[in-house]
Amino acid sequence: MSEGFSGGIILSGASRGLGAALARRLAGPGVTLGLIARTEAGLRETAAACAGRGAAVRVAALDVRDAEAVARTVLDWDVAAPTALVVANAGIAAGRRPDGTPEGVAELTAQVSVNLLGAVNLVGPLLPAFRARRAGRIGLVASVAAFHGLPDSPGYCASKAGLWAWGQAIRADLRDSGVEVTLIAPGFFESDMGRAWQGRRPFSLTTDAAAARIERALRLGRPSCAFPLPLVAGLRALSFLPAPLADRAVRLLRFRIAEGVPS
Repeated sequence: MSEGFSGGIILSGASRGLGAALARRLAGPGVTLGLIARTEAGLRETAAACAGRGAAVRVAALDVRDAEAVARTVLDWDVAAPTALVVANAGIAAGRRPDGTPEGVAELTAQVSVNLLGAVNLVGPLLPAFRARRAGRIGLVASVAAFHGLPDSPGYCASKAGLWAWGQAIRADLRDSGVEVTLIAPGFFESDMGRAWQGRRPFSLTTDAAAARIERALRLGRPSCAFPLPLVAGLRALSFLPAPLADRAVRLLRFRIAEGVPS
């Protein structure tokens, strides 16, 4: 399933969920995968599955908030096998608790640090090499939550909206450079994070179905990949409504978060 990529592939958040599913889809003979996540046991499990598909696999148990360690790792990997694709997938989620307690400043800060700055820490060090080679592909996994603020998860929405905006900016900057950027905004899919969500989950997909859509968009070099369309269209349409109506409409999506978990 990794047709169209040559060289190395680097993926964060690879120990479980969407990241693990995407890693398995990208694995194959001739592919060198660099997998990053905080949980070493999960990383080893994903690595074994990818090696079983014929890929050469490297792992690093790192927190993407550690900018120096992440930069050192990805640059070392890039020297050994020039990076053809880097996917910033690591993420965490918090939000209003089942007892009605809203997320605090510390939780908001953590989400921005991982979901936005962690992606910058991963991708940023590789940009000079991509520009010099006039080649490379970047995938940024945001969320449909980037398209409108949800009252029960302000930190998550802010972090993903920031990632989407940063991705738009670098995509425009890299135009005609040979480097492609794909902005990714999945809706609901099966995951530990999804299971912590207590509320409606319209148009939910299996993890592998979500990974298949993303993998295809990356291989085709699409500028964006947002799904499912009805949810994307609905959230985007809220921005065109008068604020009182938009606020009332978005409150129909009220939910609770049982616990924050890595994606």
